[in-house]
Amino acid sequence: MDMFLQQVLNGLTLGGVYGLVALGLTLVYGILHVPNFAHGAFYMVGAFVSFHAMTAWGFNYWVAMGVSALAVAALSVLAERIVFHPLRNASGLHPMVAAIGVLLFLEAAAQAIWGADFQRMQTPYPGIIDLAGVTAPIQRLMIIGAAFALMVVLHLFLTRTVMGSTIIAMAQNRDGASLVGIDANRVAMLTFAISGALAAIAATLYAPINLVFPAMGHLVITKAFVIIILGGMGSVPGAIVGGLIIGFAESFGAFYISTDYKDIIAFVLLVVILSVRPQGLFAKGAR
Repeated sequence: MDMFLQQVLNGLTLGGVYGLVALGLTLVYGILHVPNFAHGAFYMVGAFVSFHAMTAWGFNYWVAMGVSALAVAALSVLAERIVFHPLRNASGLHPMVAAIGVLLFLEAAAQAIWGADFQRMQTPYPGIIDLAGVTAPIQRLMIIGAAFALMVVLHLFLTRTVMGSTIIAMAQNRDGASLVGIDANRVAMLTFAISGALAAIAATLYAPINLVFPAMGHLVITKAFVIIILGGMGSVPGAIVGGLIIGFAESFGAFYISTDYKDIIAFVLLVVILSVRPQGLFAKGAR
């Protein structure tokens, strides 16, 4: 039972990180209606900015996280204005190719600035506590608490505020939202800013128990795409539930099957669920 609860803790940790990344990705999909492959690069930049702020500028962990969130939010808005906005009326292929270009550019820039070596971010909470026989690193508990608190805050923002309602309206019908006076450009920039900030926070939370390197966003963003497909493209609840499903599947799969196959489990689960429900868990119909 202790080992089972240990895997629950690991699953919640992974699910929280994956869920935050998938939430940003699904919000942008609601605006662009194309997958934003550059989101993984924003995740990577967020980790590097936090790492640099802590090591070079001497900021503490939380201040570095805030600086990273603001920097990546600004970078995301800049990408939306320069790259994605001019392609808003183009076919879906053009924004996808542009997103891949942004991904490659940011990875090359990160390698030029910080190098290609693997970096280790120091955790501010290295302690371990015992919860009913379960070994719980404080950093993992902090990831779980912060990630799910952010999910609740985002849900309340989208459902209880006027600005959040405009994002939902734009995701449902861009032309209809424009007809009732919603500023599409302002909503698009806000959505990209939120998406970038979520990616930076997720990266900063996860970096102390992982490594920081230019290609670190590849596997995370691939799994985030799996999550939003599982949950239903454009569904915020689907991104949260999908993140938990993948997190628990990886954690229990690595323990009970093999760590060699833990990264494949997400894609096997994708095939199984989509064979039963092609539109995803929370989508009303396939797009």
